[in-house]
Amino acid sequence: MIYKIQDVQEELSVVAEEMEQYIRKKKIKVGKDGAITTQAYQTLLEFYAAENDVINENPVYVLNGNKIEVKTKPFFESENHRVSIFQDDAINFLKNLPAASVDVITTDPAYSGMNQKLKLGSGKIIGKYSDAGKGHAKWFEEFHDTEQNYKAFLQECYRVLKSNRHIYIMFDSYSLLTLAPIVRDVFEVKNLLCWDKVNIGLGHYFRRRHEFIMFASKGKRSLNSKSIPDVWKIKRVAGAQYPTQKPTEVFELMLKGSAEKDFVVCDPFLGSGSSAIAAIKSNCKFLGCDISEKSISFSKERIEQFLKTKADMYQKASLLGDDEAMTKLFMNGKSK
Repeated sequence: MIYKIQDVQEELSVVAEEMEQYIRKKKIKVGKDGAITTQAYQTLLEFYAAENDVINENPVYVLNGNKIEVKTKPFFESENHRVSIFQDDAINFLKNLPAASVDVITTDPAYSGMNQKLKLGSGKIIGKYSDAGKGHAKWFEEFHDTEQNYKAFLQECYRVLKSNRHIYIMFDSYSLLTLAPIVRDVFEVKNLLCWDKVNIGLGHYFRRRHEFIMFASKGKRSLNSKSIPDVWKIKRVAGAQYPTQKPTEVFELMLKGSAEKDFVVCDPFLGSGSSAIAAIKSNCKFLGCDISEKSISFSKERIEQFLKTKADMYQKASLLGDDEAMTKLFMNGKSK
């Protein structure tokens, strides 16, 4: 196999100039196109990682089988090191992941757009706006989706995502109108999916029954299955114990389309932990983050219980709607 210094840079998230200095220091021979021998590749990995552990102020943890430098210890990590979750701001969390360390991003940001601009008072989702910042049990901090902030978030997603990989970003109708064009500036948008919640919800101007999912890529990669439609009939979670809880099937469908066994799935807006459960069901590794203490504690309990019993304590039954195509995908796995 042919290795290049770029492979080491991506694996260790090393700046090119720093790597060049290190190569000169160690007198490692490099071809004109950056090619190095297998022995040189291993030497660079071992020596640079060892030196980085000593001189770096930040601790280095083995997450999902890889050394990842982070400022804080994971809030929770499974015994097999396949699931790790952090309590942090989404952008800061992503900044502390190495470049090209994630295979799939599946996330549902807590957008502030509709809520902050309309402020409809007694919101079922996040509670009363008068309770914001007062530690109210129902309130959670939203992601302030200014154009600058959202683009910074997407650029970090692009950096940590490997080449030829997929990203799924959930949207409500309001955030879709304002933020979708920014996604196109960073990723290659491939399709707009619709999650049909089957049961009608609340709404001030027409009652809502759907949400959107932006499907995009970094580079070129085909879907695992050609049988997945662009409208997903999956019932909403009734009586959810966490606000904005999504069915695991929504995230499972994303992974049926884009993941392989042992892929690293990342969700910077963990929420209720549905994406983590979906990753475990799909035999994937998982990295998640949320700024909310309630989210992290809720997700930790849910993940631990599922790993022990294979039972989901916060979604006890399937929420698939009456859709034959969906049923076949979940019953038979991938279908070409």
